[in-house]
Amino acid sequence: MVSSKLIVVFVLPVVFSIIFGSAVMADTLQKPDRTLNMWPMTFSGHSSHDSDIEIIGLANQYSVEEPVQIQVKINDSSFTCGDLYITVYASESSDVVTQGGFFNQCVKDGNFFPINDTFSKVITVSGSYKIVVDIVSTDLSNISTTGTFTVK
Repeated sequence: MVSSKLIVVFVLPVVFSIIFGSAVMADTLQKPDRTLNMWPMTFSGHSSHDSDIEIIGLANQYSVEEPVQIQVKINDSSFTCGDLYITVYASESSDVVTQGGFFNQCVKDGNFFPINDTFSKVITVSGSYKIVVDIVSTDLSNISTTGTFTVK
């Protein structure tokens, strides 16, 4: 037979947790102005227009041996520091071809990124590509832009 200590130690806490959690959830759901934001990093920022961020140095066409080298210019005066992510996708399949991450990028003498580094990737397969530039600031707001190019 089950001992009373086993019930007190294992079963009672589970029952009380379920009852307390249900009461808290019911109270929360009764307030009409409540919103559920489980992933603030994804939803809290603002998505940019092309005026907030620009891709500098992106050509329309590259040869197979020529590196894709770009810089990013920030026109958003509220941006101070954040992480820069550059991703190149194959346009036909949306597969990631290459990407680069540049962390702790802060505005210093101008608004060109990456600071003290370069994004330079050689794409060896001919085709059409999309480049996506995302900057996530320290306050978790997000600005991004895209560009397209071909490799022949």
